[in-house]
Amino acid sequence: MPYIYAFGHTYRRPPMKLKKLLGGKGANLAEMTSVLKLPVPPGFTITTEACRAYLAGGWPDGLDAEIARQVAKLEKIMGRRIGDPDDPQLVSVRSGAAFSMPGMMDTVLNLGLNDASVVGLAEVTGQERFAYDSYRRFISMYGRIVLGIDAESFDVLLDKAKERAGVVNDAELGVAELRKLCGAYKSLVKRRTKADFPQDPADQLRGAIEAVFASWNTPRAVAYRTREKISHDLGTAVNVQAMVFGNRDDNSGTGVGFTRNAATGENRPYGDFLVNAQGEDVVAGIRNTADLDELAKLFPKIHTQLLGIFDRLERHYRDMCDTEFTIEQGKLWMLQTRVGKRTGRAALKMAVDMTTDKRIRLTRDEAVARITADHLDQVLHPQFGGGSVEVLTKGLAASPGAAVGRVYFDSNRAVAAAERHEKVILVRNETSPDDVHGMQASQGILTARGGLVSHAAVVARGWGIPAVVGASDLRIDGRKVTVGAVTLGEGDVISINGSTGEVVVGEVELVAAKPPEEFDTILRWADAIRKGRLAVRANADNGEDALVARSYGAEGIGLCRTEHMFLAEDRLPIVRQMILADTPAKEAKALDALHRAQKADFVTILEAMDGLPVTVRLLDPPLHEFLPDLDALRIAEARGKLSRQNAKLLAAAEYWHEFNPMLGTRGVRLGMLKPGLYAMQARALVEAALERIDAGGNPIVEVMIPLTVSRPELAEARGWVETAITEATSGRRKKPTIHIGTMIETPRAALIADEIAQEADFFSFGTNDLTQMTFGFSRDDIEGRLMKTYLERGLLERNPFETVDPDGVGELVRIGAKKGRRTDPKLKLGVCGEHGGDPESIRVFWDAGLDYVSCSPYRVPIARLSAAQAVLGV
Repeated sequence: MPYIYAFGHTYRRPPMKLKKLLGGKGANLAEMTSVLKLPVPPGFTITTEACRAYLAGGWPDGLDAEIARQVAKLEKIMGRRIGDPDDPQLVSVRSGAAFSMPGMMDTVLNLGLNDASVVGLAEVTGQERFAYDSYRRFISMYGRIVLGIDAESFDVLLDKAKERAGVVNDAELGVAELRKLCGAYKSLVKRRTKADFPQDPADQLRGAIEAVFASWNTPRAVAYRTREKISHDLGTAVNVQAMVFGNRDDNSGTGVGFTRNAATGENRPYGDFLVNAQGEDVVAGIRNTADLDELAKLFPKIHTQLLGIFDRLERHYRDMCDTEFTIEQGKLWMLQTRVGKRTGRAALKMAVDMTTDKRIRLTRDEAVARITADHLDQVLHPQFGGGSVEVLTKGLAASPGAAVGRVYFDSNRAVAAAERHEKVILVRNETSPDDVHGMQASQGILTARGGLVSHAAVVARGWGIPAVVGASDLRIDGRKVTVGAVTLGEGDVISINGSTGEVVVGEVELVAAKPPEEFDTILRWADAIRKGRLAVRANADNGEDALVARSYGAEGIGLCRTEHMFLAEDRLPIVRQMILADTPAKEAKALDALHRAQKADFVTILEAMDGLPVTVRLLDPPLHEFLPDLDALRIAEARGKLSRQNAKLLAAAEYWHEFNPMLGTRGVRLGMLKPGLYAMQARALVEAALERIDAGGNPIVEVMIPLTVSRPELAEARGWVETAITEATSGRRKKPTIHIGTMIETPRAALIADEIAQEADFFSFGTNDLTQMTFGFSRDDIEGRLMKTYLERGLLERNPFETVDPDGVGELVRIGAKKGRRTDPKLKLGVCGEHGGDPESIRVFWDAGLDYVSCSPYRVPIARLSAAQAVLGV
């Protein structure tokens, strides 16, 4: 099988379906060339298989020969040779992974220029300035990307050239200055590499291809893939394409266009455009761009042609597309297309609109499948409060949502501040792929330059980070920024609104966003898909959270943690009285006080969830969590400052102390030592349910016994609960619906689920503890250096505490569900760990046959969508 395919190669399948082989760019270039017959400069794609072979064992055998054959074909089509000193053909070298990775991989333009061919290019085009401008760009790109020279060194030389010439814009540099700049760039290369800038085009091409291959494993690329959960094993394709030049003259230009508005979803094309420029100028934010309306004024025929292509692309891909295009001396060329990234608001509007667009005719299932968890997250982002604010400056509203934080001008310092738990706003002239880690750590992003398709805008939108770009009033100097008479230093607080472009000094109050009407439409369609198949509940421990969960569409509570009630300021002293009780009478008195408090809590929750199931987990954590820190008490004792009460607490803390408390006396084991505790909780819950019945309510109660590992253990604990229910409902004609079940959170419990099911009405898989015990990881300690190292080195594909491990924990859930149902086909099955709101985990749970997932109240909309997508097989 060859390593290389020309764009015009005839495939048995549509090229757009071959992204794993050709990469995203290569597949779409082939689709535009061989299927849509659009004006695409010729070229070829070096496949991801070649990249994987290179990463595994160096430059692949036979690849040089294939490259030579494809170059010869390209030269024949174009009628020019690469590096020809009289009439040179130039090429671009771009990466293109299977998944879109904007700005993460490296691009080289104008390859094939050298000291001889630049003269030939000047003569054949009659444009000496164009030739030397192209050459200086090539030296800079090649030096930075292939030879590893820092970009700042080239920028310093460019700034000096503009200063000498007395110009602000690099497009204003004359031929003489550009010649000097080329010489200065080459001297820089020689100083840094101890070698001359390569003059042989074949060497240039191999170096560029190898740099793209190697860039797959740069820290910034690895960081992006880790963030987006993209496999590190895919590799990138490389696209070699004949160059067309937007920087040739004022009858040329380059731009990026979207078939619909990627920020709002409006069915109106938009984009950024520059006259006499190359593509990198548009996304780098170095010059302020014009929009497509300006393109219509300058190039009316090309504008009409471009909109016609936009229409064809939407019909063909049945989605919004983004494109890159170049105009070379009045001729339009399409350089790239792909299904475009979009904001959450835009994604919702497009998905709903396209179901009634006769050109596209999306089904409702397809519309639901197109929305992601990030899209919903974005429309739930906070916004500025309703009060008026004094706006410091405005830029372009690049990524929606508002953010407040301290100003940091350097990505490394931003990360360090975030690690100190500061909220950060990253402020830059413009961002580059080297800023990815700083962007990830930030609450918001603000740049002085750039348009709506700049690096900062695209990455921020993709990650749901509020961003304002192109705020041209900003003057950044080291660790301070000035706007008019106002100067802000590092650490000063600002607020930004990525929905309006506003920048405000100080902290503005934020309020929750109001999702667009399409939000409810999509979730309504999602609910119809999953109805009766996979329900969504919420984890809530009080009436307020339960009401929020219900407002977001929760179909019950899957986990009510009773220990959270015990930790309240007015409850903790009572819990400690129970722990310190040295007689049955004192313990009974403390339990009675807790009973009254618990009953009141349960009433509010059952009222909020009236008519829906509420799963209440009996006390789970070890008792030491309700006591003061043991070391602090011992230090106080050593200093002679221990009160009589604290002396009792010290004795209790030492009595209940365990070396590994998460595997110690907790859950049902605690109930074995203090059975009155569970009986009290059960009685309070039943009495609360009875009170709700008396008030005309319809309480549906599920009592969950945590951490059981055997049938006899659950049978005994069930007996305590049943006794409490019997006592509480004695003499009552109308009794509440109450089911008793358990949490499956140890590997043993999953493996003997058929036995445990004999004593259970339902199972709820506790995937947090199940993950800890399956991996042997402590979730409280693993999340720092170790998890980061494991993910970066590919030792784990994903963080198992964020996304359930399908082969370990996921398999235990499948086994437990299957065995439980074998004993009782009507056994209710759910999951209540943090994974219940994770889209990938929800697919695992659906495949395992669970009836419901449970998550935090604010993740309920995402779980509703993800559950529908799991049912659809997305």
